[in-house]
Amino acid sequence: MRIGFSPCPNDTFFLAALMLGKVEAKVRLLPVIEDVEALNLRAFKGELEVTKLSFHAFCHLLGRYLLLPIGAALGRGVGPLWVAKEGFSFSNLKDQEVAVPGLYTTATLLLKLYFPEARLRPMRFDQIMPAISRDEVASGVIIHEGRFVYPRYGLGLVVDLGRWWEEVTGLPIPLGGFFIRSDQAQMAPQVVESLRDSLFFARENPRQVWEYIKAYAQEMEDDIIRRHIETYVNEFTEDLGPEGNSAVETLVDLARRQGIIKNFPSRFKV
Repeated sequence: MRIGFSPCPNDTFFLAALMLGKVEAKVRLLPVIEDVEALNLRAFKGELEVTKLSFHAFCHLLGRYLLLPIGAALGRGVGPLWVAKEGFSFSNLKDQEVAVPGLYTTATLLLKLYFPEARLRPMRFDQIMPAISRDEVASGVIIHEGRFVYPRYGLGLVVDLGRWWEEVTGLPIPLGGFFIRSDQAQMAPQVVESLRDSLFFARENPRQVWEYIKAYAQEMEDDIIRRHIETYVNEFTEDLGPEGNSAVETLVDLARRQGIIKNFPSRFKV
């Protein structure tokens, strides 16, 4: 089986022990490491048996992939940020494009829920802040480590979309999770056990997985890597639990009410 995940530190921290053979795999998982939007697009073709997905993409893949209870990036104070240079004005927004990290990321869904009239310009997440700095776009929605470094680009906060979500719903924001293709659902217990063993090993032996994380961290500073892991690897990563599942259901329901998806199958998780 192939497992798709991003090079972001929360994913590589979570999966390093499994990829390095530090824990026994209950099922053989071959890595496919790509940006999350690339993984979203591959999922539309059903290419990967197990994969990281944005929850926005999952809204379009209901019935084709099932949510696993482990590995989610979900929490409070972790949501996407809408940023811009000083002087940004909502009055001109209908004539301006907003850079987003892919059409199927949860960041884009949150922007559409917050400001449905926004004109979207998709680009790789790591290109957004430089593009705003060069005045190629007036504003953009940033994710991942962008929340820690955007002031370095001379940018300020327009809206904390994660905080907005929390105020509206009272729930943590579901950003991304790990999923298994529906035709492979019988393998879910072995996959979950392998992933859980990998997470526990990393937590107990962070030094043994550090070089693996660094190798994929796109020249990130060590302090930023640690803050990234501390922010996005939390209790929901270990187990979504009732609150995490409620957050996912709420996001899917909002997407349905906005006409983004048409139906909601009775089973969406393993």
